Amino acid sequence: MNDTVTDIASKVVDWVMAVLPRQVPNKAVLQSCKLISHRGEHDNTEVMENTLRAYEIARTNGVWGIETDIRWTRDLVPVVCHDPDCRRVFGNSMTIGEVNFAELRDAVPLIPSLAELVEEFGGNTHLMIEIKAEAFPHKQRQKQILLEHLASLTPGEDYHLLALDPGRFELVDFLPRKFCLPVAETNTRIISKASLAGGYGGLTGHYLLLNKQLKQRHEQAGQQIGTGFIGSRNCLYRELNRGVEWIFSNNAVKLQQLLDHALRMDERS
Repeated sequence: MNDTVTDIASKVVDWVMAVLPRQVPNKAVLQSCKLISHRGEHDNTEVMENTLRAYEIARTNGVWGIETDIRWTRDLVPVVCHDPDCRRVFGNSMTIGEVNFAELRDAVPLIPSLAELVEEFGGNTHLMIEIKAEAFPHKQRQKQILLEHLASLTPGEDYHLLALDPGRFELVDFLPRKFCLPVAETNTRIISKASLAGGYGGLTGHYLLLNKQLKQRHEQAGQQIGTGFIGSRNCLYRELNRGVEWIFSNNAVKLQQLLDHALRMDERS
C-alpha cells in the first residue's frame, strides 16, 4: 500500500513539474549536462533493462552516463541485473546467487557480466554502478574481483559507485569515499547525514526531496547532488537551473534530444 501511494504521489509531482514552465538554461549549462540513463534505454518488451543493447542505445544518442546494478553469481562473477532473480524482466525464476555464471549465461544470455560492460562502455560512457544488497559470502575475494574489473578505469572520471545503504561501500573500500554516492529514497535526511558524516562524494535521490537547503549543505561540504528520475523538459530545466550535477532518467534519450534541440536553437539565435 505504501509503495502504491508513493508511486501515485510521484506521478502527480512529475505531472506538475512537467507543466510548470521553466527558463531555458544558458548554453554552457546545456552543454555541461550530465544525463544518466537509468538501467539503459529500455521498454522491457523489445529492449530489456540492464542489457548491452539498452546501454548502446543511450550511448549512440549521446547520453553522458549509464546506471547499472551489480549482482553476484555463485562462482563470484559480478553481473549486471537489478533484481536478485530473473523473473520480472526475463520470465525466468532463476536466482542469480544460486547458479554459476555459465548456467546463468545459458539460461539468460542477455544478462551481461560486469567485465563485458566495462570492456564495451568503460572510458567512453560514465558508469554509475550500484552495489545491491547481497550476502557477500567471500567479501575479501569479491573486493579483489571488483578492483580487478575496475582497474582500467579512472574513478570519478569514468565511474562512481552507488548504494542505498552506505554500509555497502565496504565492498569498495579500496576507493576514496569521494567516488561513492549514497542513494536516498524517502529517507533523505538520514542518508544526507550519513553522506556528510562519511565524507562521501555527494548524495542522490528524488528531485523534490533534495531541496535547496539540503543541496547547499552538501555543496558547502564539497559534495555534489544527483537527482532522479527526471522525465520532462521543464523538470530537466529546473534541475539544470539549480545546478544539479547528475541527472538520472528513465527517458534519457528523449531528454538528450531535447537538450540537442535547445542547443541548436541557441546557435540560431
